[in-house]
Amino acid sequence: MNPGNGKGPGPDHAAAPGPSGDETRKAAAESRSSATAGAGRMLGAGVPAEKPKDLRGSVRRMAGLMSPERSRAISVVVFALVSVTLLVLGPKVLGAATDTIVDGISSGGIDFTRLRNVLLGALGLYVCGGLLAFTQNYLLAGVVQRTMCRLRADVEDKINRLPLAYVDRKARGDLLSRVTNDIDNVAQSMQQTLGQMLTSSLTIVGVVVMMFTISPLLALVALVSIPLALGLVRFVTARSKPRFIQQWTHTGALNAHVEEAFSGHDLVKVYGHQQASEDRFDEVNEELFQASFRAQFISGIIQPLMMFVGNLNFVIIAVVGGLRVASGAMSIGDVQAFIQYSRQFTQPLTQVASMINVMQSGIASLERVFHILDVDEEPPDPEAAATLERVAGRVEFVDVSFSYDPDKPLIKDLSLVAEPGETVAIVGPTGAGKTTLVNLIMRFYDLDEGQILLDGVDIATMKRSEVRSRMGMVLQDTWLFGGTIAENIEYGRPGASESEVLQAARATYVDRFVRSLPEGYSTVIDDEGGNVSTGERQLITIARAFLADPAILILDEATSSVDTRTEVLIQDAMAALRSERTSFVIAHRLSTIRDADTILVMEDGRIVEQGDHESLLERNGAYARLYNAQFAGAAVDLDYDETARSTT
Repeated sequence: MNPGNGKGPGPDHAAAPGPSGDETRKAAAESRSSATAGAGRMLGAGVPAEKPKDLRGSVRRMAGLMSPERSRAISVVVFALVSVTLLVLGPKVLGAATDTIVDGISSGGIDFTRLRNVLLGALGLYVCGGLLAFTQNYLLAGVVQRTMCRLRADVEDKINRLPLAYVDRKARGDLLSRVTNDIDNVAQSMQQTLGQMLTSSLTIVGVVVMMFTISPLLALVALVSIPLALGLVRFVTARSKPRFIQQWTHTGALNAHVEEAFSGHDLVKVYGHQQASEDRFDEVNEELFQASFRAQFISGIIQPLMMFVGNLNFVIIAVVGGLRVASGAMSIGDVQAFIQYSRQFTQPLTQVASMINVMQSGIASLERVFHILDVDEEPPDPEAAATLERVAGRVEFVDVSFSYDPDKPLIKDLSLVAEPGETVAIVGPTGAGKTTLVNLIMRFYDLDEGQILLDGVDIATMKRSEVRSRMGMVLQDTWLFGGTIAENIEYGRPGASESEVLQAARATYVDRFVRSLPEGYSTVIDDEGGNVSTGERQLITIARAFLADPAILILDEATSSVDTRTEVLIQDAMAALRSERTSFVIAHRLSTIRDADTILVMEDGRIVEQGDHESLLERNGAYARLYNAQFAGAAVDLDYDETARSTT
């Protein structure tokens, strides 16, 4: 277990450092900023988003996702077919009832028994058809929601298999939008379109067959409207498709901005950027409004256009039908039935046209979801993975080279050895490669060249979960999830007993402040830890690491958020925690690592100095410059303040 991380509790990313390190944090922040800024530039310029790249491919993949529901889907089709058949027969039966009344009037007496039987038959058709349609919709809802459940599970599993580099590069709000908003939109689109388009398509076929059985001439007149209707649908959908893509792209950009603004809400207020944040929100929101308005307006044109075509068709059929009745070629009942069929014919055409636009929106979201599923995953673990029964904690870097960007080398030919039980402190300026070093130990990134050996075994030959299970991490940026304090500590070792949790809490001084809370260890904290202080959050993550009892401990400026007195206590707790464990400590405050066995001074991805505190000071090199910059600078400021007060 790898506690104190900056990510969710996924299986392979349980200790992901997220924005915790120097250069990793900087790269992630720059990538998120550039992503949002790029979205802003795109929105501001009004550049249209690209169209779906593979419409048929997306539909086929969705059909593949629905394959476990094949038997239920077949049942949906059967129920729809029988239901439509019964409902399509209704107007023909009602036409017979009309002919019965007309014949009775002309012959001087209506056959009410026959009329009753005909009307009861029509009622039976409509009732049975309605019940079958209800059953069809019930089954379809289950098919769609179970498919979406599997899709969400696939996306969740995929995210847990993604390399950390991808998660760092993506704007968090856009990633969340794909997982939530886009999948919800796919579900709604499928629920609306599948049943409606199936029923409407079958209705069109059934109505055409019935119209030809009544009057081939009128049927041909009615079919003339189909090319016109299809042409209008194609014209409108070609213009609405890119608008729906824009709509969901802008939705992702807006979510990214909102997530960033509210996750740092206190800093936005402190630095007086509320107005700038609101202006940025208004800008992106306006672009989303424009894209959504255009998409909905253009797609909404279809229905009135189809109504116009339907009314035009109705007028033509009424005129021609009237002439046929006058000439005695058709009965009034047949004309009545045909007019009903003409209405039934244009209505499903309109519905199909409208559903095509809803489907366009759903496929736009579906492609965004499939983009996540298609991202290259972490290379698989070796089949015959090496294992270690017991980890002593010897870590060796052998000629390691690594870079985030192939054009910008970061670590080159680095070699070092950390013996079991040693504390190795890593210091250096921002961007020197300190956090990258521990990222490589945790196998969050794979090496370009060289090896990292754990007790003589190359970690590249081990499963990632095996490597990370031997390590614990405490970060500067704390991560707590929604739950009790006890549950957050227990996250370090699930299944730990209450006494073990209490022991870890007491050893790391969490017990001091928890006892003062009304609910004690049952106090529920939110996922941002908002109801405990920053220092208390840090203490909880340290207790979590203590409980995990790892062989190798990684501390990334773990005491930077606590006060000086608490820091002294934590240093004592850390000394006990580091006992008989190999520890890597990333530090900016050099006072915290004076007792380290080995101090590595890094610059530009290289170790420029190595030794203990005293020996490095005697060399008067890079470490001495860093040390003097912190402590001599503070003394100069103090002397200046004393002089200023004496002169006044």
